[in-house]
Amino acid sequence: MDDEKMPLFLINGFLEAGKTAFIKFTLQQDYFQSEGKTLLIVCEEGEEEYEADLLKETKTAVVYVEEFSKLTPQYLEELELFYNPERMLVEWNGMWNLDELKLPPDWELYQQITIVDGSTFDLYLNNMKPLVGAMVRNTEMLIMNRCDGIEDLDTYRRTLKGMNPQVQIVFEDAEGEIQEISEADLPYDVNAEVIEISPEAYGIWYIDMLDKPDRYRGKTVEFTAMVLKTPDFPKNYFVPGRMAMTCCEADMTFLGFMCKAKNARLLETKEWVKVTARVEYEFSPEYEGEGPMLYADYVEKAKEIKEIVQF
Repeated sequence: MDDEKMPLFLINGFLEAGKTAFIKFTLQQDYFQSEGKTLLIVCEEGEEEYEADLLKETKTAVVYVEEFSKLTPQYLEELELFYNPERMLVEWNGMWNLDELKLPPDWELYQQITIVDGSTFDLYLNNMKPLVGAMVRNTEMLIMNRCDGIEDLDTYRRTLKGMNPQVQIVFEDAEGEIQEISEADLPYDVNAEVIEISPEAYGIWYIDMLDKPDRYRGKTVEFTAMVLKTPDFPKNYFVPGRMAMTCCEADMTFLGFMCKAKNARLLETKEWVKVTARVEYEFSPEYEGEGPMLYADYVEKAKEIKEIVQF
């Protein structure tokens, strides 16, 4: 954390998702009770409230903001001068566009955590998918609570990972106990000498490659994808991937992994190829750690796949 910046922790989610309960729990944890005061900006009030005793005990001041237009850099600076906090905590209104939030120059959005109510997730996903997508895309950690009775959490995991492959996801029941995912059967044989990825299985494979490195490390995969190259790529490197609908038709993303091949210099962006490659995991800034790296044994021309990857 930059000592010269005001750290801002933002808790996102829709109304009654459990944001207030999460913040109250966080305020009482030892790791959050460092020196100085906390200023909590509440942008949405639900049924649960912040008790005066809790706020006093945790050295927290609360400011309620009902309109997004009020959250200007000037107003935020005034709050900082008046309360002189060591850290800012925001209970965000999930219906507001976070991309439009402007912070003072000496503030830093240090962490965003999104809280999702598992019992209503399908409702929001079916009716407000662009809002859900924007919320998930900008978060580092997502906690889906109230998952009691949901049998196929793995489908939810793949949907969320499709929106943000790097997001850390935690599933909890109504009592806050972490729920383990019973993994769905994969639509390909991971123990085959060559793991053949069908066009329909590409999205599942892509997410599983990111989540389960031990399952694929050192193994050989075969799949069809479109070529992406840029002048910044090292010699003989390209990215085979496919366009995916991570949220809605207006929100398309190219999903692929860096690949090294002897004939990569002969490939052109947007041409389709069948790739047979060994999977390794290496450090990359894009992954903020280790991530998949493909070493191609064969790259040959292939027919275009017109279908878009969906999750």
